[in-house]
Amino acid sequence: MVSEDARTLLIDIRSSMEYLFVGHPKGAIHVPWIDEPDWVVNPHFVTEIRQLILGGVVEDDAVGSAPIILICRSGKRSKEAGHKLLEAGIANVYHIDEGFEGELDEDHHRSTTGGWRYHNLPWEQC
Repeated sequence: MVSEDARTLLIDIRSSMEYLFVGHPKGAIHVPWIDEPDWVVNPHFVTEIRQLILGGVVEDDAVGSAPIILICRSGKRSKEAGHKLLEAGIANVYHIDEGFEGELDEDHHRSTTGGWRYHNLPWEQC
């Protein structure tokens, strides 16, 4: 999707610590949904996403809205954040079902059964 439409935004919504120390998809923009120190939903999340899409072509009758792809650790927060964007009238929102690390396996490890890293997609770490 990103390679097919240059307007596409891949947004990592995990906490700052997750984004920096666990790693993140190459080219992802960081906008936390829930972040330290208070671990509450970012009250400015929708506004921050609107600011990101304001600089590019947001709505074009010929090609539609700029696609927004959300990613979190396992797909739960990105689904919740995506619903919030849709409720705010932002269209063409997607989320990555398995997230960056996927679900826990039987040994309580991530990235062993699913997720961005498991599928060997490009990522980096600070």
